[in-house]
Amino acid sequence: MLGPGTTVTHAAIRALAENGCLVMWCGEGAVRFYAQGLGETRRSRNLLRQASLVSDPALRMGVVRKLYQMRFAELLDESLSLREIRGKEGIRVRMAYAKASRESGVEWKGRVYKRDGWGAADPANRALSAANSCLYGVCQAGIVSSGYSPALGFIHTGRMLSFVYDVADLYKTEVTVPAAFRAAAEGRTDLESRVRHHCRDLFGETRLLSRIQTDLEAIMATDGLDLPGDADPDSDPAAPGGLWDPEAGEVAGGQSYGHEPGGGDSGGADDPGEGADTTSG
Repeated sequence: MLGPGTTVTHAAIRALAENGCLVMWCGEGAVRFYAQGLGETRRSRNLLRQASLVSDPALRMGVVRKLYQMRFAELLDESLSLREIRGKEGIRVRMAYAKASRESGVEWKGRVYKRDGWGAADPANRALSAANSCLYGVCQAGIVSSGYSPALGFIHTGRMLSFVYDVADLYKTEVTVPAAFRAAAEGRTDLESRVRHHCRDLFGETRLLSRIQTDLEAIMATDGLDLPGDADPDSDPAAPGGLWDPEAGEVAGGQSYGHEPGGGDSGGADDPGEGADTTSG
């Protein structure tokens, strides 16, 4: 994770990429996520699992309930509908805002966010928006470094950061809400800058990035289900990937299928490298 003032050579980046190390350009203390370089691209295990879970309505609902359950100390009744769970979540968040308001002495009239009216917002709302932006950066860093897609959300959908919003909601009442109200209580001067510094400190104190990666493993646990993303993670990373087949599920890649019926000539074995013919005919 490269912060402000970092100097890195082309050779260093190439060496990192060749050894499967993801490189990210971020703000100080990882409070902003700007860009990423390709890292471990030889396996798609986690991404395939995520896509499988989000594409099946029943499996997706299981992940959604898990994401909500992680926010509550008490167990959620299995009979609760998704709408009822969202209602409980709304109450939980409103209580967190009210508590932070009482403890900080900052007046709270409700959450209001207007992108085109930033300066008109009250200090608490401005601080919350700035704090959440920092949190999204850390969550995105944790997601991409673990091999998942920020776009394939379970609760949120339709945005390139949908999964980032899913994960960030696990930590807002613990991290960004207290940080925002504390900064707002200190005055309006340099509010956004002070919020970022408070978030940076809290991210380090709570070891947030490490927690995110641990929580991702729990969220994506397949509980014994046989999903496409659960292929042997210890298989040869240099071997060519398989080919999707509607009947067999997956067939070997890196070889010619020209000898198959209707496949043209009966050429011999192919080099399993990038130039191999991996078509079906």
